[in-house]
Amino acid sequence: MMQWKKNINIWVLGLALLSACGDDASVPKVTDTLTSGSINISVDETYKPIMDEELKVFMSTYPEAKITVNYKPESEAIKDYLTGTTKLVIVSRELTEEEKKYCLENKNVPSSLVLAKDAVAVVLHKKAKDTTFSKVQLRGILAGQNQQKYTVVFDNAGSSTLRFIKDSIMKGEPLSKNLYAAKGNQEVIQYVLKNPEAIGFVGLSYISDTMDSTAERFSTDVRIAGILNDSTQQFYQPYQADIALKLYPLVRKMNYIKNETYPGLATGFSNFLASDVGQLIMGKARLVPMRMSIVIREAAINTEPQ
Repeated sequence: MMQWKKNINIWVLGLALLSACGDDASVPKVTDTLTSGSINISVDETYKPIMDEELKVFMSTYPEAKITVNYKPESEAIKDYLTGTTKLVIVSRELTEEEKKYCLENKNVPSSLVLAKDAVAVVLHKKAKDTTFSKVQLRGILAGQNQQKYTVVFDNAGSSTLRFIKDSIMKGEPLSKNLYAAKGNQEVIQYVLKNPEAIGFVGLSYISDTMDSTAERFSTDVRIAGILNDSTQQFYQPYQADIALKLYPLVRKMNYIKNETYPGLATGFSNFLASDVGQLIMGKARLVPMRMSIVIREAAINTEPQ
């Protein structure tokens, strides 16, 4: 009798252990699918206008999906990804080798995709005398060595725009200490509007006139500087065609970086961004979609009186 009771106790204990294994708290429970559930994502603030539109279309198409977006400087968005705060970020760079190594050490296998070509625009007051610059001139202005004293304003100390300026324009040279950091791209534009001697650096989608179906007009609030292409020796503004043809010099890329081991909402939204619909939205915002073919046609404007 005692042996039988002992066997029963062992059997019950075994069932309890199996049940505990099946309910392992260390294994996260899946609560979302490709088109439903709730997640948080972090997005570089410079992409806010276009990402607002992408999210509006996605969530109206899939009403059971709720994506809460946190717009912040690129450095903070990357930090969210590395610390596991979010499984999806939209930024203007890939992870560094050191960041990738950190991810792998923490069992985080990142996947990324280039979604579009973007550009940094140089914005000026409407009364600005100088409206074209070479990268050498911009370097002098940013270093505080230019004869014409500009007030240089950018969006944030941890922004993708400032990083781009350091990498692509300064080439290792130090920036002037007399730079003004605003609180976002829109604040940069507002500062330039009020200060004739200001020169600002913003993301392309903040100055594109999306109501213009020809894609040939920028915001009328500020002037957009032309930047010298060293190869062609001509000045270009960040028009969509000139970005696509690599004529405008200040071009960067928009990427997503995600870490999701199952077909969840982060995967569903990132797939949407790379889909025809998501890419068309980027094209309308004057970025150059990278996951679909685009056709560039020459157009002549008739200035003859009718």
